[in-house]
Amino acid sequence: MSKPVILVDGSSYLFRAFHAIPLLTNSKGLHTNAIKGVISMIKRLQKDYAGSQLVVVFDAKGKTFRNDIYADYKAHRPPMPDELREQIEPIHNIIRAMGLPLLIIDGVEADDVIGTLASQAIEHNQDVVISTGDKDMAQLVNSHVSLINTMTDTFLDVDGVKEKFGVPPEHIIDYLALMGDKVDNIPGVPKVGEKTAVGLVAGLGSLETIYDNLDKVATLEFRGAKTMAARLEEHKEQALLSKVLATIKCDVELEQSLPEIKSSEADNAQLLELFRNMEFKAWIAELSNSADAVPAFELTASAGSVSGQQQAAEQAMAAAFSGDTEYDIIFTQAELDVWLEKLKNAELFAFDTETTSLNYKEARIVGVSFAVEAGKAAYVPLAHDAECIPEGKTQLNREEVLAQLQPILESETHKKVGQHMKYDMHVLANHGIHMRGVQFDTMLESYILDSVATRHDMDSLALKYLGHKNISFEEVAGKGAKQLTFNQIHTDKAGPYAAEDADITLRLHQRLWPELQAVPSLQKVFEEIEMPVMPILCAMEETGALIDADLLHEQSQQIEQRLQQLEQEAHNAAGQVFNLSSPKQLGEILFEKQQLPVKKKTPKGAPSTAEEVLQELADDGYELPKLLMEHRGLAKLKSTYTDKLPLMIAPESGRVHTSYHQAVAATGRLSSTDPNLQNIPIRSEEGRKIRQAFIAPAGYKLVAADYSQIELRIMAHLSDDPSLLKAFADGRDIHRATAAEVFGETEENVSDNQRRAAKAINFGLIYGMSAFGLAKQIGVGRGEAQDYVNLYFQRYPGVRDYMDNTREHAKEQGFVETIFGRRLYLPEIRAKNAPRRQHAERTAINAPMQGSAADIIKRAMIRVAGWLPDSGFDARMLMQVHDELILEVKEDQAEAFAAELKQQMEQAAELKVPLVVEAGMGDNWEQAH
Repeated sequence: MSKPVILVDGSSYLFRAFHAIPLLTNSKGLHTNAIKGVISMIKRLQKDYAGSQLVVVFDAKGKTFRNDIYADYKAHRPPMPDELREQIEPIHNIIRAMGLPLLIIDGVEADDVIGTLASQAIEHNQDVVISTGDKDMAQLVNSHVSLINTMTDTFLDVDGVKEKFGVPPEHIIDYLALMGDKVDNIPGVPKVGEKTAVGLVAGLGSLETIYDNLDKVATLEFRGAKTMAARLEEHKEQALLSKVLATIKCDVELEQSLPEIKSSEADNAQLLELFRNMEFKAWIAELSNSADAVPAFELTASAGSVSGQQQAAEQAMAAAFSGDTEYDIIFTQAELDVWLEKLKNAELFAFDTETTSLNYKEARIVGVSFAVEAGKAAYVPLAHDAECIPEGKTQLNREEVLAQLQPILESETHKKVGQHMKYDMHVLANHGIHMRGVQFDTMLESYILDSVATRHDMDSLALKYLGHKNISFEEVAGKGAKQLTFNQIHTDKAGPYAAEDADITLRLHQRLWPELQAVPSLQKVFEEIEMPVMPILCAMEETGALIDADLLHEQSQQIEQRLQQLEQEAHNAAGQVFNLSSPKQLGEILFEKQQLPVKKKTPKGAPSTAEEVLQELADDGYELPKLLMEHRGLAKLKSTYTDKLPLMIAPESGRVHTSYHQAVAATGRLSSTDPNLQNIPIRSEEGRKIRQAFIAPAGYKLVAADYSQIELRIMAHLSDDPSLLKAFADGRDIHRATAAEVFGETEENVSDNQRRAAKAINFGLIYGMSAFGLAKQIGVGRGEAQDYVNLYFQRYPGVRDYMDNTREHAKEQGFVETIFGRRLYLPEIRAKNAPRRQHAERTAINAPMQGSAADIIKRAMIRVAGWLPDSGFDARMLMQVHDELILEVKEDQAEAFAAELKQQMEQAAELKVPLVVEAGMGDNWEQAH
């Protein structure tokens, strides 16, 4: 049987890819997310339908014949975003370089060209697969034509169309004509939705038949059938017009018929050039071994030129996947002995665990995998269900195997690499093994190399850096409620999946490490900050924090009472009862009934009731938005913390165990989840009360040590401004000192309002606040706020110079650096879109301060962890939140410990101004803070 013709609806995928994939840009500021999405889908079709003729069709610019029929056709569509428009030409260029036919026909839509080509294919007795996300295409489906949507992995044949839409393909046009289409501005019949349209078509047939039998409409079984005939009669002309507009034209005049449209050989050299311009590293690697590719030394990475060593690694990784892999599944002691010997003799090996849970406190090992060279790996099943083991095989005893691995895993001399190894360290600890000798972590290597280039999970890294799609967990375990746990997966599937994890980890290290070595400052951040802090975070997570569940329960009750009170007050302010969570009801009350100013609109044109809008209205003094914001804040506090924290107490420890994430925040800051300790609000009384529930055990105190105004001190260090340096060197109140400079007062005469304004300026400038934002915050006019900013820069010219120079350097090199050499790449620093470029410029100024602060607190943790064991203090680290460390210490040692801890943390970095740490103690976190 001949292979089907594949017709690709490029315009359909263009918009879907743009909106589905987060905005990406290359170092020149060109957006690339739609390019990445569309080309990925085409490459997938090439793979899935190897040998098939593949034609890509896009809409032409300008109006079509449908606009001649109905002037308002697609009239309400918003203009194409500039970020998408700039990606169209590169997409077309890449498709042509791939050797694929690309059709763009004036006066008609891509649908019509595809319909015509499909008709021609049927005439030549060829089957057709149309790749689209457009429901209108369902009208083309028949015994020879089917649809595939690669974004949702859905395939529609005749039965599939019936199941999805409730009507057969030959009646899709009637179905669409009745419903209309808001996106295309096809009018349809008012108030006819999907169910009504299905009821009419299923009951009577085509639109013409329905109109010939209006007297029978009332007998049909759908809601509103009795009055529907009159509605149909009233809008008959509109319905018939809608059918014409919805009908795909299948007789478009084409310069070439389908048999004459031919693919050509891909121009790999041109593709490489295009991929280099877009900075698609995985596709560069995929092509770099091609016979007509450019030499490896000509390739460039997103951050600029890279070394020959890096390019060699890039080519080696691409070539590595061209051969077969050797993955062993180990069932016998003899097979295990061979691998134990390999591990003992390896300079470095990759290690991974397969477990029963993603929760590190609950997880138990199901199997382990390792790799000692690219392409060769092994999996040892240890706790799979009996029916998951091949007939005639038995899995080795878990405890016996782990006992044999323990000396190697706990050895400092046997070096290991892993992907997110902190998790594996936890899991091994659950089995009494305390892993040492972890020299590399590919998640952290990628994160340090470029924190914003990609997500740092293994699947994303394999695609980006190796051009390889990993076996997904869903492929072996299934999806949704029926998804299996790893112990329920047969080793025939589990073995290759798990062995691949170890293999890919090793290959990623071989690919990433040369790039880190090529930039000594990044290598230093990896070796001296991120890797040393990982086991410290692991220990903190393992320890956990003690909380008072009864106190939280009491707080929940108090918040619930206040929520009920706020709801009543909101109803009174609105003059009616309404659902506080309903955007529709809220919009009607705020903007129709109360006539409040519309600050922002939704994509559909309705006034927005988003949180930032309500906050702005609340700041403007409107009563109802104020009540709503307080209600939302308290409801979130209750659901996220006071209700949830007691449920998160681990039974075996009686404590709450958060997870710290090193590779999430772009600037190097740690984040945490389950619970998120970083987001406990401290500005509201209720938020501060939550900290009271974090308590010290009997006989202990909590000590909280916090860096004072660390980002402002870093600003002084980086800007080298003499006045700022002197103010910090003299130990003055920096906000009072700034107020004195800006307002021309002595520090003694600075008023509280002047100090508040100076504080807003100090912190606002760090975060790129405009004069408009400052005016709002301190309650003055925009002109007055601008005068304050101008005065500030007159008094602190070094800060102005730092900001200007940082913006320029960021534009030149595409990144900024912390004091310790951590980089943050700024893909949009050269963007044509002004708001995006300005956001990148603000980030360029802030990131070195925020990133340096993150580096300093991590250095402090490493220093404290090294000091504690021989300090004589009975103390341990519990939490790290922003610029603060929280520790648990024996009660009678607390005072001396706090003084020594302050000293240790103040020595974590050497700046041009003193680092100052404030340490407190108490029975709970709020007291200690």
